[in-house]
Amino acid sequence: VLVHPFRYLQLKTPTIFKCLTLIQSLFDGIMKLQSRILDYDHQQALAERVSLSSMLAKSQADLPARRMKDSYIEVHLPLGSEPQLREKYLTYHNTVRFGRILEDLDSIAVLISYSHTHNPALPRSPLSIVTALVDKIDMRQHIIYPDCDIKFTGHVTWVGKTSIEAKMHMSQFHDGAYRPVLDATFVMVARDPENKRAAFVNPLTPEGPEEKKLFQEGETNKSRRVELSTASLLKVAPTDEERKIVHSLFLNTLDSKTVSFRSRVLPPTSVWMEDAKLKGLEICHPQERNIFNRIFGGFLMRKAYELGWANACSYGGCRPNLVAVDDILFQKPVDIGSLLLLSSQVCYTEGKHIQVRVHSEVFDPLTRQHNTTNVFHFTFASDSDVPNIVPKTYGGESTQTPPHLTDTRVKYLMLVSPVLSGWSCSLLCRTPVRFST
Repeated sequence: VLVHPFRYLQLKTPTIFKCLTLIQSLFDGIMKLQSRILDYDHQQALAERVSLSSMLAKSQADLPARRMKDSYIEVHLPLGSEPQLREKYLTYHNTVRFGRILEDLDSIAVLISYSHTHNPALPRSPLSIVTALVDKIDMRQHIIYPDCDIKFTGHVTWVGKTSIEAKMHMSQFHDGAYRPVLDATFVMVARDPENKRAAFVNPLTPEGPEEKKLFQEGETNKSRRVELSTASLLKVAPTDEERKIVHSLFLNTLDSKTVSFRSRVLPPTSVWMEDAKLKGLEICHPQERNIFNRIFGGFLMRKAYELGWANACSYGGCRPNLVAVDDILFQKPVDIGSLLLLSSQVCYTEGKHIQVRVHSEVFDPLTRQHNTTNVFHFTFASDSDVPNIVPKTYGGESTQTPPHLTDTRVKYLMLVSPVLSGWSCSLLCRTPVRFST
């Protein structure tokens, strides 16, 4: 209902205007009542889950071992055969929204974990499976067709006492066959029905050399994550090599005429890092909540990816392709009603590659506090070479040089033949960034 017609009715026909106002008030009341009913249903569902605590295993030894094939699932996304579903995944440029794919991967990882821990003797699972970490997502091809069916497959590949690693593969039917699109590894954790403490999960028994290799890779991934967690700059000082890299960046932008910290010169074909930012805000509505009244992790990934993509698009001047998604650690949950602040920053460029860091935090308007929830790293490829990104102040490198030296170490490794190794490292980054080929 538009403002001007209402204004006309108010002036010409007061009775009709009062009736419409009354109808609007009744409508608002119905919506508030419906919201309260939904909240009541949600609280009742949580109360019912509390009663499931008695079904939890006292130790992992009390649970039967599972095989990898016990958790294998196959999910089809019929974009080609169901046009009405296709619109949900379409972009303006008639491509597939990768943010939606991230949401689907998160849901499938949860489903795989529940399949691994399923107990047919129980009417409901007492476990609460939540996403702890997206270990990696490697793109096998950069084109996802909007009118071709997609198939997701995956299963559990490693299990700890309370954590589960699930590997998933996405393929798309094109030219008469399913062709690989991406590989993803998610780490899930099991919690009690109230999501307050850890819960045990079924052990995993690998069968055959291939499954044993996958299980060993899971052990290696766990060790790598522990090692990276101890390499934070908050715990370990920068090495001599890292200090030299930061100083070299400073010297390249120093004005030789003034030789002053305050006087900086932007090198040719470069962009100051402070000019390559993009921010966003999301109000966390109940529509995106999970059973614990928290925001669904897939929704957070989608919003972060879309902001990062928009920043890379703006920086490179064209529509970039996603190359890789680095580790995504879910540090804190996001409550309903929170103000989710998203801040993206181009943190490294080399040739056609653009690495974007997206920092998400929740802001409590009552306490005025900011709390970091996630840090995302996306690597995109542009159609042509992009400008170099350069930090502006030497003293500010600790906050301007991504991935923000307070989080990661400064390290620059030259791009060593991605065709041979498939790996590279970002400038000023302790965590390697995979440049898929």
